[in-house]
Amino acid sequence: MPDIGSQIGARAGRGLMVEAIARAAEPLPEISEAGFAHAFDRFGEARVVLLGAATEGTSEFYAARAAITRWLIEHRGFSVVALEADWADARVFDAYVRGREPPNGAPRAADGSARFPAWRWRNAEFLAFLESLRTWNAARARPPSASLYGLDIYNLAGSMRAVIDYLDRLDPGAAELARRRFGGLTPWGDELAGQGRLALTSAYARHEKPVVATLTEVLGRRAARMAEEGLLDPAQAQRLTRGAEAYYQAMYRGGVEGWNLRAAHMLEALDGLLARKGADAKAIIWAHNAHAGDAQATEMGVLRGVQSLGGLCRGIWGREAALIGLGTHSGTLACAADWDAPLRVQRLNAAPGDSFEAAAHAARIRRCLMDLRPGRNDALRTALTEPCPQRFIGPVYRPETERWSHNTDCRPAQQFDAWVWFDETRAVTALPPRPAAPGDEGAAPPPWPFAH
Repeated sequence: MPDIGSQIGARAGRGLMVEAIARAAEPLPEISEAGFAHAFDRFGEARVVLLGAATEGTSEFYAARAAITRWLIEHRGFSVVALEADWADARVFDAYVRGREPPNGAPRAADGSARFPAWRWRNAEFLAFLESLRTWNAARARPPSASLYGLDIYNLAGSMRAVIDYLDRLDPGAAELARRRFGGLTPWGDELAGQGRLALTSAYARHEKPVVATLTEVLGRRAARMAEEGLLDPAQAQRLTRGAEAYYQAMYRGGVEGWNLRAAHMLEALDGLLARKGADAKAIIWAHNAHAGDAQATEMGVLRGVQSLGGLCRGIWGREAALIGLGTHSGTLACAADWDAPLRVQRLNAAPGDSFEAAAHAARIRRCLMDLRPGRNDALRTALTEPCPQRFIGPVYRPETERWSHNTDCRPAQQFDAWVWFDETRAVTALPPRPAAPGDEGAAPPPWPFAH
């Protein structure tokens, strides 16, 4: 049990953190107002801007990233939007925003968009963003137009879907194990520790070889198509194919190795995009806070060697990489109780009392920007140098084990260059799985990026 002196010291440190946040935080207007996006003009000189999100299913996070992205495109010369999404999905989105027909052979909806976790891209907020980019591009007299790309060439969500479908046919017990594993497959909570051991000590391990072989074969065909379309050079396609078996094996087993391989491959995809676009190309990346921040400033980075896209970007572009996290204290979110479970709108627990989010809540600011770059708010940076819990929620949310499943210690002043705060948020508006049939009540069906 902590001694009384330690408890008093912790309370004093928390009080200093709250006071520093209150002093340094820049209140933001509503997202729909021009002043909101203009506040981020300070990051316009960066080569890459990473926009994070503490959850996968929060409306304000999508709307805020959309507003910031549009400002940087329209006023600061950014032309590439890269998503923590599958490459094939993003091809469809890109064709839509650039007024082109869907790619040959591509579906008119993102892969798996009618299945878990549909809400990540199939929501009204993201559709509004696509519409705004389409309008912007259509009004341009000449290129460059704003373009969309997916960084996840290995298609983590689709690969997990393939694993579960395969096991459902051959071994339902192993399929249920896969669902439980994939539901907690993140190094940002304490669940990861036992996942790899569980896989290697169960019947689940027997299916590894055929599953990995199937996924590797599919990836090989995809890499060949990308090379044919000029999206990868032949050397990149060969590296991708050579690394596929190790990646899928690590994904299947669970653990840090698969996460780190994914971060490295997303960086390679981003670097390749910028190289093809030219020396002046600038990119905005939409990703979870776990990817957008610098993992070296987290407990998982220090103790488990976890890497992140944001940290790797800093290694290449230094101060020309701007890492921006988005967080909230309470409200609702779209999520599932487990992998492949139905969508639900869940009440978000209030942040743990010793967390970064709880300190921001105590500062009593509804919506704000905290600039964490050196020399801007040194008192705040000092207060946020000590590790404190921070929340990370993916498509699966387990409120009953909130502290254990979704929090890890972080040093926000080193993790991000800025933090965007919404004290209370709401769930994204998920689109229906299919457009309304003729004669059905309601609005017209959404345009073809989400039509079946």
